Amino acid sequence: MNAEAPIPFPQSGQIPDQVSFDRKELGQILRVYGRMVAAGEWRDYAIAAMRDLAVFAIFRRTAETPLYRIEKRPKLRAKQGLYAVVGMDGHVLRRGHDLDQVLKVLEKRLIGPV
Repeated sequence: MNAEAPIPFPQSGQIPDQVSFDRKELGQILRVYGRMVAAGEWRDYAIAAMRDLAVFAIFRRTAETPLYRIEKRPKLRAKQGLYAVVGMDGHVLRRGHDLDQVLKVLEKRLIGPV
């Protein structure tokens, strides 16, 4: 029999074991994702929660590399911004403190010439 110590509740200054998107953030991301799926641009997504960042990856097809990655990095909160949209080639398309403003770079891709 293996007895393990109970996991304590996180204290106010303690860093959590993994970073994840909260309900409000996922709602904002899925709103943009849903519009792009309805337009036929995107077809799949993946979510990863790691120790230092959370990633929402967007795919055109399941077997490909992600078109875009929406990243949340708490360590950059005071510097460049908590959120970033990274393109397929690894370049940061937009970074900032407000997720809605950062996601506007993806919405511009939905608006095309008529």
